[in-house]
Amino acid sequence: MSAPVLDSELACHVLLLRLAGRLPDQTLWRFRDWLGEGALPTLARTMPRALLKHDIDLEQNEYQLLCDALLPHGADRHQVSSTLGIDEIDEDRYSFAMIAPDRGNAVDTVGVVVNAVMRGRPEVGDVRESWREASQPGRPAKRVLLVDAVAGMPRLTGELQRVLRALGDAEPSVEVLPSNIDLPVYHRAALESSRFVCAGSAPASGRLVSA
Repeated sequence: MSAPVLDSELACHVLLLRLAGRLPDQTLWRFRDWLGEGALPTLARTMPRALLKHDIDLEQNEYQLLCDALLPHGADRHQVSSTLGIDEIDEDRYSFAMIAPDRGNAVDTVGVVVNAVMRGRPEVGDVRESWREASQPGRPAKRVLLVDAVAGMPRLTGELQRVLRALGDAEPSVEVLPSNIDLPVYHRAALESSRFVCAGSAPASGRLVSA
C-alpha cells in the first residue's frame, strides 16, 4: 500500500525534519522560518536548488515528500527530479549529550524562557533538549530542542526559532515532532541523550521519555 499524500505544509515540515543534520543549519532554520510563515511558493523556488547545491540526495520517500510539498506551488520539475538519489544516506554523523560540555551548572536562560512559552500549551506534549557535539574542532556544542506536537507544527517551529534567535542563537535547531511519524536516526539519537524542559497539555507520545 502506498503512503498517504500529505498536505503541502505537513509534507514540507516532515521533509525538513528528515534534512536535520544534513542540510546546513543556516539554510535549515531559514527554510523552516519561511514554512512557518506559509511561504511555500518561496520554498518551491529555493529548496530544490539548495538540495542540489549541497549535493543532498533524497531517498524515495523523501522525494515524494518534496513532490507533495512543492510541485503544487510551482517548483521546477527538473530540479525536483534531480534530487532523487541512489546512494545510501549517512544519518549517523553526530553525537549528542544531555548537557553542553562547556556549560557546567550555569543558569540556563533559554530553558527558563522556553518553559514559560511552552508550558501548558494545548498543541504541545513534552519539550526536551539535547546538545549536538561540534562537527568541527573549536566550534561550540549546538542546542537542539525536541518538541512533541499534535497540531500547528510549522508555525510552532517558527515561533520557537524566533524565541531562540532573540536569546542569541543565530541558527536555532528546533525539531517539532508529529506523533505519527517514524523518527529519523538523527532525532532518535538526540532523544536518547536529552533532558526534560517542560510539558504542554497535549498527551505525551511516549517517545520523549524522561531521562
